[in-house]
Amino acid sequence: MYSHTQNGVPVVWAVTGLIVAGLTLAMVVDWPVAVLAVAALALVEVLVLQSLTVAVTADLIVARFGNGLVHRSFQLRSVREARTVRNRWYYGWGIRLTPHGWLFRVWGHDAVQIHLDSGKQYRIGTDQPEELLAAIKAACRNVGVPLT
Repeated sequence: MYSHTQNGVPVVWAVTGLIVAGLTLAMVVDWPVAVLAVAALALVEVLVLQSLTVAVTADLIVARFGNGLVHRSFQLRSVREARTVRNRWYYGWGIRLTPHGWLFRVWGHDAVQIHLDSGKQYRIGTDQPEELLAAIKAACRNVGVPLT
């Protein structure tokens, strides 16, 4: 039905800069193991946060980071509300707990917020908020879920 991948190029560049700085620092200081460990962790972050793919299928909304190792899916039947929102810059990248529930984001401020029948809220970052919202609403209609 709908699938879109948003690349996190600014995140990749920022973390790559940290890796280079960490490796440079490791060559200068007496505690290179700690600096190398931080650089290795940053490299893993780059691999995970390089992109966010959001798919809306016949019965699911799926948010998948990078190669899919980190992902989350939501049953369309449990969605009660969906709307476009703007995130504050300080909510950060990756998976974060915000005052509005969990956020999945690689870049930008736009997102679609979903409210589930459990009362939980999630924000899925995207550079196509209107298209994602339309896909969620259409898929929910197809499974007989009335959105507010």
